[in-house]
Amino acid sequence: MPLGDRGPGSAPSPTVDNNDAVPSWSEIEQDAPDFALRVRGRFDAGTNKTLATLRRDGAPRISASETEFSSDGEVTVGMMSGSTKLLDVRRDPRIALHSPTLEPPKDDPGSGLGDAKMSGSLVEIRPPADTPYEGAGFFKLDITEVVLTYVGTPADHLVIESWHADRGWERRTRT
Repeated sequence: MPLGDRGPGSAPSPTVDNNDAVPSWSEIEQDAPDFALRVRGRFDAGTNKTLATLRRDGAPRISASETEFSSDGEVTVGMMSGSTKLLDVRRDPRIALHSPTLEPPKDDPGSGLGDAKMSGSLVEIRPPADTPYEGAGFFKLDITEVVLTYVGTPADHLVIESWHADRGWERRTRT
């Protein structure tokens, strides 16, 4: 596809890279360990996460996706060859990920774990040497934002904890 045919507001295509200038998951774990542990718990609560990518025309597309927290401190995502989400991220690597949604008990909403989100850009990495998935895409997430949202105690407010690449960890509430 020609470079000029990426769609409105698109970013450069991801390349095979190990750019250390953007925070990895391990850096968030070091900066805000309790927050990172709770966010990871939300993502590990189920297999399928929701991945938002951008279509050629700039409209969002959501797809189920599996993510992994790798042993080297990265959040990684794999995609099947020819999938629309793979075509989307190779054209524009900006994405958002949402953890599995687990409903809190109706009689005690404050006991729910809440949900977590991450956003950033995917960078294509080399496939594992033994992968049987020819043409699949393998990516690490260059994280710009992580958010954890849950009902506070007492259950009369929402708690929003976030980590941003330029500000670090923050906590705020909303009624």
